[in-house]
Amino acid sequence: MKADVAIVIVSYNSAEFIGDCLRSVFDQCEGVKQQVIVVDNDSKDGTAELIRREFPRVELIEPGENLGFAKGVNLGASHADADYILLLNPDTTLLGHAVDRVVEFARKHPEHGLYGGRTLKPDGSLEPSSCWGSPTLWSMALFAFGVTTAAPRNRWLDPESLGSWQRDTVREVGVITGCFLLCETGAWKELEGLDERYFMYGEDVDFALRARRAGYRPVICPEAELVHEVGQCSDTPVHKMRLLYRGKASLVRSHWSGLGRRLGLWFLAAGTGTRALATRLLKGAPTDQAQDRWGTLWREREVWLRGYES
Repeated sequence: MKADVAIVIVSYNSAEFIGDCLRSVFDQCEGVKQQVIVVDNDSKDGTAELIRREFPRVELIEPGENLGFAKGVNLGASHADADYILLLNPDTTLLGHAVDRVVEFARKHPEHGLYGGRTLKPDGSLEPSSCWGSPTLWSMALFAFGVTTAAPRNRWLDPESLGSWQRDTVREVGVITGCFLLCETGAWKELEGLDERYFMYGEDVDFALRARRAGYRPVICPEAELVHEVGQCSDTPVHKMRLLYRGKASLVRSHWSGLGRRLGLWFLAAGTGTRALATRLLKGAPTDQAQDRWGTLWREREVWLRGYES
């Protein structure tokens, strides 16, 4: 029987937290028919074994290699038989029947196509990364000259942060992140899923930009709440930043051309250089790579600026 929503989770060495995630998926289900799919990207920590042992209702897909996030999501979505597809991070915990709430909202407001929720930190305070404003050359210029760091969460000087908004009202946004992203299945197929050129980071921004061009209006449903331990799925801060900025460069290369593309890439590089210099001036020469994240990124700029090459 067709489900209301197919929940697609991509895991990679997630044994520490995916159990809590899946328990919340089943415990917080109030009335919607759920299909739960986990694509395990060749974890080495027993993630797949834990799922088989403790969650027999989960459809576990094991491709035998690390496909990355976008390709893993698309593989999971290809097995979905539901009205909606929900991307969910394994380091999240659902609260207050979040899936029921967002599906109910989507049924009442089908014109949006893409729907997000409200993410919280474990202490209950806001974790704002459930959504962002769309990147623009202006927002990247502010990043390049350090303005976004000097004035974080400022509506005008850090526009991608969406200012001080607490994600507690219904609001259309530029980007809904892949930690909790509901998409109507027809819209998912029309947009052909995530762009598999992105290994990790940037694919949700690309998806949102393409969705908006197709006439969809991504929106936040504040009643759909969850806890998100940001960054638990990355090996180290340096490794995460390499992936993040490679994704940002791919985004610029995919969505801008000519002078706009050249400026966007220059802004990205300049922003890392600005922060690397500021770190040295304020804190002195870092003693190891983990402390020298911006310096490492600046030195490796010729590599990550190429983006995720096909």
